[in-house]
Amino acid sequence: MRVGLIYAGETQVMLQCHVDDNTTVGDAIESSGILRMCQDIDLKRHKIGIYGRFVKLDNVLKEGDRIEIYRKITRVLDDDDDDEDDDD
Repeated sequence: MRVGLIYAGETQVMLQCHVDDNTTVGDAIESSGILRMCQDIDLKRHKIGIYGRFVKLDNVLKEGDRIEIYRKITRVLDDDDDDEDDDD
């Protein structure tokens, strides 16, 4: 069956993969080669989803699923950003 895999980290990658029935998310990620292409991916740290819904690595895929590897999003506050709305 065909599934997609995307990652937008230091490198943006979008792959189409053919996997066997009953393949898990983790197995598809491993066999896709994306971990060699994007060495900043850490499956213990990064969240994984299918169409915006978090899933675990042992989740079994369905035809047409799109695996999404989410990078950690951080926000750096400036000195003048106190997270309060200014009325002035």
